Amino acid sequence: MKTFNKNLILIALLIIMVIVPLAINKNAEFGGADGEAEGVIVEVSPNYEPWFSSIWEPPSGEIESLLFALQAALGAGIIAYYFGFMKGKRNSADNR
Repeated sequence: MKTFNKNLILIALLIIMVIVPLAINKNAEFGGADGEAEGVIVEVSPNYEPWFSSIWEPPSGEIESLLFALQAALGAGIIAYYFGFMKGKRNSADNR
């Protein structure tokens, strides 16, 4: 029962952490770190020129977000597979 209470508290904290930032500033725009960094660089050094440009730029922000989400999901899948593989390997060694 103790574990259930701890999990319930963690779930409640997670929900609070997700909901509160949305309620604080309802009209906030989502902006990435790249846009913020570009603004600071232009402010600090107006004559700065980038070393290179993108090979391909996605046609819309939605596609860019989709590609980012797919990249994150693939990385999470690889990490989860590694941990599962190592746990299975350890359990197999324990059963011998």
